[in-house]
Amino acid sequence: MNVLVVNCGSSSLKFQLINSDTEAVAAKGLCERIGIDGRLVYQPAGGEKEVTEAPMPTHTEAISLVLKALVNEKTGVLKSLDEVDAIGHRVLHGGSKITESRVIDDEVIAVIDECCDLGPLHNPANLMGIRACMELMPGKPNVAVFDTSFHQSMPPKAYRYAIPTEYYEKYAVRKYGFHGTSHRYVSGEAIKYLGLDKDNSRVIVAHLGNGASISAVKNGKCVDTSMGLTPLEGLVMGTRSGDLDPAVLEYICNKEGLTVSEMLTILNKKSGVMALSNNLSSDFRDLEEAMDNGNEAAALAIEAFSYRVAKYIGSYAAAMNGVDAIVFTGGIGENAGVVRKAVLSYLGYLGITMDEAANKKRGENFILSTPDSKVKVAVMPTNEELAICRDTVELVKNS
Repeated sequence: MNVLVVNCGSSSLKFQLINSDTEAVAAKGLCERIGIDGRLVYQPAGGEKEVTEAPMPTHTEAISLVLKALVNEKTGVLKSLDEVDAIGHRVLHGGSKITESRVIDDEVIAVIDECCDLGPLHNPANLMGIRACMELMPGKPNVAVFDTSFHQSMPPKAYRYAIPTEYYEKYAVRKYGFHGTSHRYVSGEAIKYLGLDKDNSRVIVAHLGNGASISAVKNGKCVDTSMGLTPLEGLVMGTRSGDLDPAVLEYICNKEGLTVSEMLTILNKKSGVMALSNNLSSDFRDLEEAMDNGNEAAALAIEAFSYRVAKYIGSYAAAMNGVDAIVFTGGIGENAGVVRKAVLSYLGYLGITMDEAANKKRGENFILSTPDSKVKVAVMPTNEELAICRDTVELVKNS
């Protein structure tokens, strides 16, 4: 099957065309500045990137340009759109009503729409992408793969907040977690790669990128995760604060005359390692270079990020009464050896020893721990698009 995987943001659209039989990517690309002016970056497998400037008032025009690129006589990879067998969509939020990937029907669309207040930046865009594909490729099956679904196996003791029950019952205020497709893919692949027993395993996945989260996966099921009602909870991130005393909001709002919405914008977009580095950068390549040159703020940013990661790993080892494997993934997890080393330096009490030579590797599957380490540590690139493709194929074949 040829599966078109679509990931819609508020003003962007990423896509891959994947052959499910070989799991090879036939073409991929990105639509940017949707609703502003529009730019399509398209790349067939083995070919050069092509950039097309074209109006994209909505996601419908963006999807239309993607489809035209896929069947282009010169660089297209399909003879006609009939060769697209199904479309898989990344959807941010399914709330607590959807706990697994689903073939999209009216009920699924209604749930995505209902969760727009929980995912105001992403769910409306996800819906626009779904509707655009349905309009432009009528009759083709569409599948929704939810960022939150993997975490819905958490028990109430993990997802409930200690606030009045009425807010949970009336407004569904609880921990949902995000990056679920990545956590599910990486934890599953790690179990196979490291030779663990899926039904008797305890894996901690550290998805570390500009957005970062950690999950505790016991016997293949998520039992806790660091992100909460929104992606703001948990780790220090690129521009997000992560955990902090909620009273900080009121205190700064009163001092600076800010609204709660303005304060949340600061916590989401002007905080994290960007703030700790005195606005130097949220890119760890820049921070590491600056740290090596004696920049104390950059060093603090890396230290604080790594410290929070280590604290969450430690807490999740406690939550599962032990851990068999820790897996680093995401742009930072896969490439920043300085972060991996800093995190593991806190975890010697677990009997972890790191292979210094292996830690120089990046961007591939490899084992980071030494053979005598009591806990296996690995680095594994995530592949959310492939996970979406696999779910799409399974659901379409069984529908």
